[in-house]
Amino acid sequence: MTLSKSRFTAGWQCEKLLWWKVHEPEAVELQPDLVLDDLFDQGRAVGELARTLFPGGILIDLPYKDYQGKIAATKKALEANPPVPIFEASFEAGGVFCAVDVLLPNDTGWTVIECKATTKLKDEHFPDAALQVWVLRQCGLAITRAELMHLNKEYRHPGPGDLLIREDITEEVERFLPQVGPLVEHLKQVLAGPLPDKAIGLHCDEPRECPFKDRCWPTDPDHISNLYNVGPKRCAKYMEAGIHLITDLDPKKKIGFIEQRQLKAMRENRLVVEPTLTTELEQLEQPLGYLDFETVARAIPPWDALGPWGAAVAQFSYHEESGDDHTHVGWLAEGPKDPRRELAERMLAATAGAKKVVTYSAYEKSRIEDLQELLPDLAEPLQELLDKFVDLLPVVRNTVYHPDFRGSFSLKYILTPMVPDLSYNDLVIVDGRVASVKIARLLFVAEKIPPAERERVRHDLLEYCKRDTWATVRLVARLRELAGGSSKA
Repeated sequence: MTLSKSRFTAGWQCEKLLWWKVHEPEAVELQPDLVLDDLFDQGRAVGELARTLFPGGILIDLPYKDYQGKIAATKKALEANPPVPIFEASFEAGGVFCAVDVLLPNDTGWTVIECKATTKLKDEHFPDAALQVWVLRQCGLAITRAELMHLNKEYRHPGPGDLLIREDITEEVERFLPQVGPLVEHLKQVLAGPLPDKAIGLHCDEPRECPFKDRCWPTDPDHISNLYNVGPKRCAKYMEAGIHLITDLDPKKKIGFIEQRQLKAMRENRLVVEPTLTTELEQLEQPLGYLDFETVARAIPPWDALGPWGAAVAQFSYHEESGDDHTHVGWLAEGPKDPRRELAERMLAATAGAKKVVTYSAYEKSRIEDLQELLPDLAEPLQELLDKFVDLLPVVRNTVYHPDFRGSFSLKYILTPMVPDLSYNDLVIVDGRVASVKIARLLFVAEKIPPAERERVRHDLLEYCKRDTWATVRLVARLRELAGGSSKA
């Protein structure tokens, strides 16, 4: 069997992506990392929950690559009289294998239900479902309806309401179906030949970023993909218009002030500083705090008032400076109980003496607003904390640019260009998504982690969050050095 659901949708996105997935299955780009493994786990949990909604069903539960065994077990399950729901029903036709999340009998035949751990219907779901309908019809089944079951974004734990909802996608699937047969044959030919030639474009990022993107895209810092705020769609439009370098931009065409500053910094190969930086920094009164959060987000919400994939604060780091003195408070949740009240109380105690509190982006503000809704008795002191907030991101974005930013104002991108002796490279955890997954493991499956490893992970998480706030401390110090200087700084 040449194709599967995942291979078909990969080929629908890009033939080179499919070719590499099949011909280089051990490629480093395809090795699942901690974040991807967690996403798979979340998807499996949603799939298992979906099965509970169809009592009396039969699960085709055989080893991953026992394709023939799964197909044989499905044929036997189809003989049930009356028909019953079948989970992971497996079929093969034309060299294409697929397993259906839920195959549900209806009055006129069968319904194919695809389960996704997303909170909305997406265009990318239609080819996936259409392939399944195509294969099953090739096998002689009367597929009269197609549905997508996904998480309900309006749901809040513990209810009321349904966490999973079903949407009829029959019309969209039927519209896509004429493409399936020809595309299957095309992809088979692609796999039988050499690596196909495919120009870079929007398909490298949509519907999801290709794991092999670095193999295809230029590393030139002047490439148009490094223009500030360009995004995949605008980048693709630029390249379609023949603009592949930032320096290819028409100087007569109006662009934003930030892009103008970027072009100036790149053209002159230096850090550009706006004179308005001095005024921006006047709001940073001491005692000055620096606050950062880490959160957990689960497809199936574990705590009150959370929706699917809702972010819940589970860790904070707080630095405070007064003159030359610096203090630090770090806190990380333990165990599966909801940590948000304790976190809020400890955070309020730590920040009580600050006149202003620096964050980098509005993320912390949004999470505190969530805490206000959850903990109405703390809403007033939490508002007092919000009133102290100064978001450093727009300050940086509106006043400085270094050529090494490469179009991004993410703290990790700007830190080393602005503060050359500081980075995240000495840490075990260097990514917020990894931190979130590791926190979730500590909270919800701690019993599966040896005690010594748990302590190491806790230490690594505390150090990572602490580095985020220390980075903003050092960044503010650097901005103060630059304040009042000319654009030649």
